[in-house]
Amino acid sequence: MVVKTKKLYIYECALRRFADIWMEAKSQSIMLESYAMNGGDGPYSYAQNSLYQRGLMEAAKGMINEEIAMKLDIQELSLAASEPIRIADLGCSCGPNTILAVQHIIDALKRKFQSHSTPEFQVFFNDHVSNDFNSLFASLSVLGKQYYAASAPGSFHGRLFPKATVHFVYSSYALNWLSKVPERVVDKTDPAWNQGRIHYTGAPKEVLEAYSDQYAKDIDSFLQARVKELAPGGLMALLIPAVPDVITDPQITIGSEFKLVGSCLMDMAKLGMVSEAKVDTFNLPIYFTYPKELRQIIEENGCFSIERMEVLNIPKQHIVMPDLRQRMLYIRAILEPLIKNHFGNEIIDQLFEIYSRKLSESSIFLNPECQKTTAIFLLLKPI
Repeated sequence: MVVKTKKLYIYECALRRFADIWMEAKSQSIMLESYAMNGGDGPYSYAQNSLYQRGLMEAAKGMINEEIAMKLDIQELSLAASEPIRIADLGCSCGPNTILAVQHIIDALKRKFQSHSTPEFQVFFNDHVSNDFNSLFASLSVLGKQYYAASAPGSFHGRLFPKATVHFVYSSYALNWLSKVPERVVDKTDPAWNQGRIHYTGAPKEVLEAYSDQYAKDIDSFLQARVKELAPGGLMALLIPAVPDVITDPQITIGSEFKLVGSCLMDMAKLGMVSEAKVDTFNLPIYFTYPKELRQIIEENGCFSIERMEVLNIPKQHIVMPDLRQRMLYIRAILEPLIKNHFGNEIIDQLFEIYSRKLSESSIFLNPECQKTTAIFLLLKPI
């Protein structure tokens, strides 16, 4: 009887431990899933509200063509007789942008192989596990089978593929997302505690430093993972949202639309619609790097040589999104999942109604001269 009781006790302890581990994993999974954009093809979806991101992709199309033509060494790739060329789009989200980008890359690769035997192509679409892969693959099926497609769910800040298996890595408008909110900004005892704000825009320098430190760690992890996954002779093309190294006008802020969303949440807190403490613990895991900062991170990492680094000539937001509603929908498509995960679904419509009103009353946000965000094209090769 004593033996049986002891076994039961051990079993119960093991069961509780398993439950703790499962709950911790579930909590982490929820946090990661919240990074995905709005899925589907409705009025608030990323698919319907990502024309600005498409402009970034189109601006880099010629550069990708040139770099594949000049820098991709077919002999160095050493493809086996039946081996496909494997392409990965990291942070693909859903909608037409990733499909168009992958098609551009494949077209460039086919031109490169036109005097050789053209291999088959395999494409891995990567994003967080809650990304709307169903809509993405439904769109692919309509286009017909031009390559073998697969999803690779998970965070690109860590390993996704076996060693030396990917030949071309691409990522557009995704590496401004951090792996997590910097811990310092939600620590009340830290000078970087970001009370009453949801982003580093307009915050004390300690908050910006916390974000910058987290970004450096994340890019280092990203590069460490990719150098293991890229096959010999492989290339990586990255389109990264950024800001100029020097901003001359102190009245112009970066990420100001995020600051505006934060002010809307604080207004709602004052009206008792949300808890102010809840706002204090909500921060966006988004950071816009500087060209000099990014170059330094890559050089200190030491895994890749910078084959090309150039600031892209991208369209201004007022051209792509000429009216208030489009600007609101653009921000909502990006931030709604994060906000829902933290505050719940009930506040969403009213939050963006307040946001639209504040946007319409501003002389800064809709002024094209105040847009200083840009993007960097990077072509990297493993050292």
